[in-house]
Order: sequence, then structure tokens, then C-alpha cells
Amino acid sequence: MAMAVRKPVERHTKQKDAVLQALRGCEDFVSAQDLHRQLAEQGERIGLATVYRQLNGLAANGRADTIRLNEQQMFRICDERGHHHHLVCEQCGRTVEIDPPDEQWLRRVAQEHGYTVSSHTLEVFGLCPECQENPERESNDL
Repeated sequence: MAMAVRKPVERHTKQKDAVLQALRGCEDFVSAQDLHRQLAEQGERIGLATVYRQLNGLAANGRADTIRLNEQQMFRICDERGHHHHLVCEQCGRTVEIDPPDEQWLRRVAQEHGYTVSSHTLEVFGLCPECQENPERESNDL
């Protein structure tokens, strides 16, 4: 008789709720350090290591997206549409969700190079219109 494999139950904690709530309040990708700073300003007593752990757990469970921007791991809660991609300003972090490229194009390009496609991610980086006009603009100017 086969035994059912039980999926580990995700613990529900005050810290996880605080991190998730703060992340939901961010429109653009945010670093763990910036999110930690926001939580501290709101009076939350939570360690930076806990913020990192919670964010990485959310990303691992598919509840948050993560990218690398300016050598930092950044996090964002995205809409529930499922698979999607981002256009990200590499100066201020402003993020726009974009439609994915045609799946046939992805498979054709992979096949041309002898690859099979098991998964893909696509993040497009550049400068948003405001940062093009004001090169000195930083993420905290939003």
C-alpha cells in the first residue's frame, strides 16, 4: 500500500505576516535591506536575517518574484496572472510587467542552438523615461 507524502506545513508567524504585508505595499522590486528599513520605521522589531529568510521563502514558494539588480537580490509581489516578465529600470528600480515573448520563438531559438527548453525567465533592464531625463535620480526619489 502506497503512503501519501505529506507536504510540510508552512508556519504562520508574525514576522512572515509583517514581511509579506510590507512587500505588498511596494510597487517595484525592493531589497531586503530597504524592506527591513521600512519595517523598522513602522515600529516592527524584526532582524535583517529574518527579513532575508522570509523573502527567500516567499520566492521559493512562488509567492514573490526575485531578480538581481545592481548586484543585489530584489523582491516583489506580482499579480496573480501566472507566468510573466518584467521591464526594470536599472537606476530607480521602477518595474513594469510585460507580455512574454512567443513560446514558439523561445523554442526555435533554443533548438537552433541544440537546447531543449525546460523553463525560462526574461527580465529586460534599461532606464525608465524619468531616469533618462534626470540621470541623477535615485530609487529613494520615487
